[in-house]
Amino acid sequence: MSEPQGIRAGLTDSTAIVGIGVTEFAKHGDIKDRSEFALCCEAITQAADDAGIDVSEIDGFCSYAAERHEPVLIQQTLGIPELRFSNMVWGAGGGGCSGAVMNAALAVHAGICRNVVVYRSLCQGQYERYGQYRARPTGGAYMAPFGLMTPAQMVALTFRRHMHRYGTPAEALGHVAVTFREHAQRNPAALQYNKPLTLAEHAGARRIADPFGLYDCCLETDGAGALIVTSREHARDLKQRPVRILAAAQASGPGWGLGPTGSHNMPVDDYHTTNSRALGKALFGMAGISPSDLDCAQIYDAFSGLAIMALEDFGVCEPGEAARFIMDGNLSWERKGRLPTNTAGGLLSEGYLQGLNLVFEGVRQMRGTSTAQVDGAETCLVTSGGALAHKSALILAN
Repeated sequence: MSEPQGIRAGLTDSTAIVGIGVTEFAKHGDIKDRSEFALCCEAITQAADDAGIDVSEIDGFCSYAAERHEPVLIQQTLGIPELRFSNMVWGAGGGGCSGAVMNAALAVHAGICRNVVVYRSLCQGQYERYGQYRARPTGGAYMAPFGLMTPAQMVALTFRRHMHRYGTPAEALGHVAVTFREHAQRNPAALQYNKPLTLAEHAGARRIADPFGLYDCCLETDGAGALIVTSREHARDLKQRPVRILAAAQASGPGWGLGPTGSHNMPVDDYHTTNSRALGKALFGMAGISPSDLDCAQIYDAFSGLAIMALEDFGVCEPGEAARFIMDGNLSWERKGRLPTNTAGGLLSEGYLQGLNLVFEGVRQMRGTSTAQVDGAETCLVTSGGALAHKSALILAN
C-alpha cells in the first residue's frame, strides 16, 4: 500500500482534534433513564463545549460501525443550521473508528467543512449485545456449521494460530489484561475502576473460547462519545490544546474478505495477524516516523490476543516477539514500560465504544491530561479493529 502523495502534508499541517465528549460508561442495560439517541446528542454537545464552539457551528458528521442515529436527525435535534458533509465507514465494525476520524480530517482539509464531529453511540442494553450467541452470526452461512457463533470464538482461532506458529504462551494474555486493568485503577471513569485484577485471577477465570477466558474479552457497554476535528488555523482560537492528526490510514490486506467474522479463508501467511501489516506501513510512511519513535499507544483490545498480534503488525515488535515484550512490562505505565498502552484501561477495562474511547485517551495523552500520563508524550498510535477485515489507525501528535 503506497503512501497517498499530498495527503501527508495536508493532514499534518492543517487538521487537529480540538474537542472530546463522552457520557458515563455503564454495564449493558444499566442506562435506563435516557435513550441511546439522547446519549449521542449529549456526547456531541459535550465535545463542542470542550472545543469552545457552539454546537450550531458543527457542519459535518462522520461515524462507523452501522451507527444508528442519522446526521439529519441530530442536526434537527441540536439546532444545527447547516449540514455540509456526512460519511459512514462501511462494514468495518470497530475497524472503521480511526477511519471516521480520517474522513473528518479530509473533509476539513478539502475545505468542505469547518467543524466535523465524529461520533458513536452504543447501548447494548437497549439493543443487541454483540458478544452473545446468535443463531445467525455475521457470515453465518459459512461459520455456523462449525459452531462459530460469537466473535470470541472467531478471533480465538486466529490467536491460536499465532500460538502454534510462534510458541506464544497463554500467560501473555494475562499480562495484557492485568496491565490494562492496572491503568483503569487510575481512571475513575473506567467501568473496572476499583476492581483490580491479578494474574492468578485471570488464569482461573472461566473459559469463553480457548485460549480466551472471561478477562480476555472486552466489556459490553452502554454509552456514547464524540470528538471535533477542525483546521489547525481555527484551532488556534479555541480553548483546548489542539492535537494534530499526524497520520491516518485505512486498509485491508488481499484475500481477507470479511476476515475472522466471515469465512475464515484468509491467506495462511496472514491468518495469525490482525490484517494490519499494510496499514502499519502506510501509516508510518505518512507520519514520517518509525514505531520506535512512539511514546504511547492505544491498541484495539476487544480481545487480549489482538493487542499481541497488533504490536507485531504495526512494527513495534518483530513477529513472534510481542509476548515477551508484554511480559517484560513494556506496556505498563506503572513500570515505566517502553510503550505504555491503553492507559485509560482500554476496551477490556475502561469501556467498549468500538474503539472511540481509545482515540479520546490518545487525545488526553497529547494534551497532558491522562490519569496515567506519559511524561513528555509527543506521539500516540491509535489502532482500530479486531474481528472484521477492514482496519484503520491514527498517529496523533501534540
